[in-house]
Amino acid sequence: MTTKRSYDAHAVVTGAGSGIGRAFAIELARRGGHVLCADIDGGRAEETVRLIEATGRGRAEPIVCDVADPDDMRTLAAHALSCFDGPTTLMINNAGVGIGGRPVGAIGLADWEWALGINLRGMVYGSELFLPQLRDAGHGGLINVASAAAFSAAPGMAAYNVGKAGVLALSETIAAELSGSDLAVTVLCPTFVKTNVAADGRITAEAMKLAETLMRLSGKSPEQVARQTLDANDRGRLYVVPQVEAKTIWLMKRLLPRTYTIGAGILNRLSPLLTATDAETIADHEPIPEGV
Repeated sequence: MTTKRSYDAHAVVTGAGSGIGRAFAIELARRGGHVLCADIDGGRAEETVRLIEATGRGRAEPIVCDVADPDDMRTLAAHALSCFDGPTTLMINNAGVGIGGRPVGAIGLADWEWALGINLRGMVYGSELFLPQLRDAGHGGLINVASAAAFSAAPGMAAYNVGKAGVLALSETIAAELSGSDLAVTVLCPTFVKTNVAADGRITAEAMKLAETLMRLSGKSPEQVARQTLDANDRGRLYVVPQVEAKTIWLMKRLLPRTYTIGAGILNRLSPLLTATDAETIADHEPIPEGV
């Protein structure tokens, strides 16, 4: 089929109450879609729907869903069938949380469970439960939001890195399984996007300062990233690595793996100094933009 998957889609977006998820939902509605906006925070999901209704484009409905809860995800899949009066044609597994600032051995099992429950198992549930609908539709797409953390292996971010690496592997596997069909899989691997994922996560104060600084200096807007990713899925592209620094990390890790690991360790030891310096540099500038 030649019809673009992101246009007139029956789409489900998790984590649709803010950030990239909200940007996906609004853009899909702008493209004529019917969007089921799922979020653990019902108020945020409803706000996304109001923003969509204000545009006068597409349709949208909110639903409360905890992606780490398999029963909630089963309910979401069943509700989608009823909402669309047929199968979902575009599933966007976006919901995620930030976690970082502590080395392995100091993270704590509870935080490992929390992070992997949302960042990895939520993606597994969304893929496992919605792929039958996509296959029934016969065309459409699956978009999983990972991160450059999936391949960067940055120190102090193990729980986040492991979850996102799992999402990358999951997406690559599904893409191979769907090869030859009219279903496209896309995995998004950005560095920093201007959202509230850091503020909503479990991140140490020092790591938060560094994340905010990098987001301020190099972060793309959620709207830019959402449009780029939807267009990539329309073209059948598997990988979306939107920023130059993410592409650089991707290449360095593969071409110079040992050098990359040594360099990452050095930067980890220098990060407290870099954070303090960067904070002083931007102290007199405008506030960091909040996620939408």
